[in-house]
Amino acid sequence: MTGTSKSPDGAATPPLRRRTFIASAALTAAAPVSAASAQAAGLPASERVPPAPGPGAVARLLAVPHQGRDVEWLRTALQVAVELELATIPPYLCGWWSIKDRGGEAARLIRRIVGDEMYHLGVVCNLLVAVGGRPRLTGVAPEYPGPLPGGVRTGVNVYLSGLTRSLVHDVMMALEAPETPLARDAHTSPSIGRFYDNLLHAFKSVAPELSKRGQLSEHIGSDVLKPVDSLAAVERSLDIIKEQGEGSTSSPADAFGDDHPAHYYAFGEIYHGRQLRKEGKSWRFTGSAVPFPDARPMARVPAGGWPHPSAQVQRILDHFDDSYATVLDALEGAWAGGDASALRAAVHTMRGMEGPAVELMDITIPDAPGNYGPQFRPPLAGRG
Repeated sequence: MTGTSKSPDGAATPPLRRRTFIASAALTAAAPVSAASAQAAGLPASERVPPAPGPGAVARLLAVPHQGRDVEWLRTALQVAVELELATIPPYLCGWWSIKDRGGEAARLIRRIVGDEMYHLGVVCNLLVAVGGRPRLTGVAPEYPGPLPGGVRTGVNVYLSGLTRSLVHDVMMALEAPETPLARDAHTSPSIGRFYDNLLHAFKSVAPELSKRGQLSEHIGSDVLKPVDSLAAVERSLDIIKEQGEGSTSSPADAFGDDHPAHYYAFGEIYHGRQLRKEGKSWRFTGSAVPFPDARPMARVPAGGWPHPSAQVQRILDHFDDSYATVLDALEGAWAGGDASALRAAVHTMRGMEGPAVELMDITIPDAPGNYGPQFRPPLAGRG
């Protein structure tokens, strides 16, 4: 896809290219390529420094020659993956929480995807711990609207709102879009899959010692998080993330032991209002109807959060954001000490955030269209 395209609401949207980092989500875990490995690879001095944090960090990570990618490169890249997986969850939760009838097909699809993303976050945290790193989640949560961590698609502006076709098309489908989609025209934008492909290549090249100490084992969504202790386990873990998100490179029907469509195609079914099915050699959204659900009219959260909310709304916003900070603290603590109970506490707290989120979505914004909704602005991110 090149040039601009029209969103479902008719607004021009930029082409999908590379994501950039939010400055506050800089690669704090980055460390220089080790001098020994750099010298052994014959790298010039200019290529023996870590990719600089900030916008475009993933592009710089991928620009490091393969022979210069060592354990420190892996730790830096995996911290990026942690921030990327974390950042997808709030927009998906807002869309899901806004749906009034949770028994419909669209609600079921999004609920499953939220569980998958939480599982993906657990996978990359385990991988980072396996190579001697420590996942950072507090202080790196992105602010919305804005680009996502990951350096994959700068053309995607991620925002929080209730479920609309624009949110599904411009955020959900855009984030999960594969490199070579099977049910739309290809575009030149690199995908998340390319980033994970490079991660896997580096694991195979470096063959790092993998420690199970501090990794977690827990049921998350419909998946079971397990410690990784071999390159085969690393490959399977990264393949599952790719297959569940973008889908197979050969067929949307290929999956890891289930009949669920990959995230990109599941969101496509919601957007097009039809299930994906194969017609001859092509895949098209022409199957059974997937009715677009009735959703609470949560407006898009503006930059800096909701301006001048009432005391009642501010109280609910603060309660929600404090809970979100608690979730991030618990997740970080879980992998800092290999504490599965802290992970369960984080999941429990996140479930409790639905109540204040829905309460906000039922409050009309004065003198503006739509209702309030959660901002996902933990106190560490600052409040405007």
